[in-house]
Amino acid sequence: MPPSIGRAKVPLSLMRPPCPPLPVCRYSASLRPGILCFLATAGCSLRGAPSFPIVGAYFPDWMLCGLIGIATTIGLRVLFLLTGVDTVLSFRLFTYVALGVVAALTVWTLVFGP
Repeated sequence: MPPSIGRAKVPLSLMRPPCPPLPVCRYSASLRPGILCFLATAGCSLRGAPSFPIVGAYFPDWMLCGLIGIATTIGLRVLFLLTGVDTVLSFRLFTYVALGVVAALTVWTLVFGP
């Protein structure tokens, strides 16, 4: 019998069953805008964002912690260059980024934490 050209014939028992239908939303159309508004404002609180005033303008706490982390990284880089530790490091970029993140998170925890 010559080989057939075209689509392969697969028995129906080996075919995958069709996907089940998607579930229908049980909420009425009048409740959907209320639910969306509730979900959109779920992160808001009366206390506001953690911030501190500098010359009358409010800056977020994470910005101060990031600047402290960057300054700590620069200081450690200079210290490591002076002591010769920098030549021993194999992953310099990763090491300095990690040191900056550790410094920033330490300040965040000690100063602004619970």
